[in-house]
Amino acid sequence: MYPKISDLINDWFGTSLNLPIQSYGFFLAMAFLFSGWTLYKELERKEKEGLLKARTKKIQVGKPATMGELTTTFLISLFILFKLAGIFTDYSSFANDPQDFIFSGEGSWLFGFLGAAALTGWNYYDKKRKEIKPPQWKTVTVHPKDLLWQIIFIAVIFGLVGAKLFDQLENFDDFLKDPIGTTLSFSGLTFYGGLITAAIAIIYYGQKNGISWKVLGDITAPGLILAYGIGRIGCQVAGDGDWGIVNLLQKPGWLSFLPDWAWAYNYPHNIINHGIKIPGCTGPHCYQLAQGVFPTPVYETTMAIIIFAILWYLRKRIKIPGMLFSIYLMFNGTERFLIELIRVNNVYHIGGLAITQAELISPILFLSGLIMFIILRKQSTNQVVINK
Repeated sequence: MYPKISDLINDWFGTSLNLPIQSYGFFLAMAFLFSGWTLYKELERKEKEGLLKARTKKIQVGKPATMGELTTTFLISLFILFKLAGIFTDYSSFANDPQDFIFSGEGSWLFGFLGAAALTGWNYYDKKRKEIKPPQWKTVTVHPKDLLWQIIFIAVIFGLVGAKLFDQLENFDDFLKDPIGTTLSFSGLTFYGGLITAAIAIIYYGQKNGISWKVLGDITAPGLILAYGIGRIGCQVAGDGDWGIVNLLQKPGWLSFLPDWAWAYNYPHNIINHGIKIPGCTGPHCYQLAQGVFPTPVYETTMAIIIFAILWYLRKRIKIPGMLFSIYLMFNGTERFLIELIRVNNVYHIGGLAITQAELISPILFLSGLIMFIILRKQSTNQVVINK
C-alpha cells in the first residue's frame, strides 16, 4: 500500500521523495476533477439543446474596497503565509502529517503579518485604482457552464461535511474517543453521507439559478459514479480499511487471468496500521492483514466505470428529463447493496437484524430510482397521448 503518493513514486522509480500528498486525498481530488469535466460538458450540451438557458444579472463595478473585504484578505493571507513559513522551516513535519501540521501552532507570525499587510495594501490600492464615482451597474450574461466552479465548490464542501458526519454517526464510539482527530482526518468518509448532503445543496443552488432538479440530476449522474470509482482507487492504494471480509476461497479457474491480489489481498503497509507487524519493516506503516480479504475497492471501481460508460452512452439517447438520474440511482443502489455482502462495515442492530448503514440506504436509493423511472415514463406517455 502507498499511504502517500511519494510512497508510490519511490517504489516505482527508486527515488526517496517525501511529498505531503496523501494517496486518498490525491484520488479524491482527481475524482472531483474528472467529474467536473463531465459536468462542464453536459452543462454545455444541455444549453445547446435548449434545456438550459443563459441568464443575465447585474453587477456593480467600480466600488472601493470595503472593510469586510480588507479584513477577510488580511486574515486569510495571515493564515496561509504563517503556515507557508512553517512549511519552509519544518518541511518534514508537514510532509509526514499535513493535517496535523496545518492545525498546529507551527509557523512564522512575523512573515504572516508582513505578508498579510502587503497583500491587504495591494488589494486596497487595486480597488482604489479601478474605482468609479459613482459605481456603475453592468449587465452580464451567465451561461450554465459558468456555474461549474460554484457547483463543484458546493459539492466539495457539503460532500465532505456530509461524508464525515455520516461516518461519525456510523463510528460514534471512535468519534467520542477522539472528536478532533476523527473530524480532521481524511480517512473515514461515508459516500452516501456526501451524496445526500451535496445533492440537497446542489439542487437548491440549481433551482436558484433556473436549473430544474431533473435536468441537474441527469447532468451530474455520470460524473457522480465516475467520481465514486476514482475515489475507490484511493481507498485501495492507501489501504484505508474499506476492504472486504476474509477470503479463504480458492480463486476459480475462470478468473485465472486475474492477479492473485485481485482475489485476496492482505493490504501491507496500510495507512490505518491494521493487522500484524510486517517482519523487518521500519517506519510509520508496517502492518498487514493476517489473512487475505476481498479487495472490494477494486470491484467497486470496476463496476463504477462500467456504470459510467452505460450512463455516458445513454445521456444523448434519453430525452425524458430526470430519467438518466433515476437509472443512476438504481445502478448505485444495486452496486452498493451487492458489495456490502462481502465488505467489512459497522452494523446497526434493528429488530434482531445486523445491517450496515449502506444496506439501509442503498435499497431506498434503488426504490427511489425505480419509482421515479416509472412516474417519469408514465408522465411522458401521457404527454405524448395529449399532444396527439
